[in-house]
Amino acid sequence: MRIISGSARGRKLLAPGRRFGDSIRPTSDRAREAIFSILAAKVIGARVLDLFAGTGALGLEALSRGAELAVFVDGQRSVTELIAHNIGLCGFAGRATVLHRDLSMGLAFLPSKQPAGGFDLAFLDPPYGGKLALQSLESLTGGNLLAAKAIVVLEDAVETQYPEIMGPLACFDRRRYGEAGFWLYQHN
Repeated sequence: MRIISGSARGRKLLAPGRRFGDSIRPTSDRAREAIFSILAAKVIGARVLDLFAGTGALGLEALSRGAELAVFVDGQRSVTELIAHNIGLCGFAGRATVLHRDLSMGLAFLPSKQPAGGFDLAFLDPPYGGKLALQSLESLTGGNLLAAKAIVVLEDAVETQYPEIMGPLACFDRRRYGEAGFWLYQHN
């Protein structure tokens, strides 16, 4: 697993080992490359939120491609330590924040951690097949967490169904890469 493009291009990331079991399922390099090709210039200067961050690869790829800052959130202490290590490997410590939070409890902690104006880009990559993706998507739509024209990228098992409209978010693209499905929403 590596950073695909930008200032940290080619940098290898620490991958999950046996101690994480099946709890971390990193987004493949191929899928990340395709998603970031869709996002293109929208990443430059973006304030990024990476929920269920796992290895941090999505947020780190955004930072490498010119995002202003990234907030990484995961519920496992060992995983947040892995993210912090990968941030250090890429040299992004000054632009990244790692939070250890149980995301099944919602996003009530987030307003105090969000940048002024909200997040421009949010990644949601919860465990496949559960209710956390929809709950997190709903939580993002309530409140002022997202900036105007923000984009939310949701990853789940390809056979999962998500609504075309979720509050102020409208799905503008769907992709499939192997068993992974991606839903791209934009804030109206």
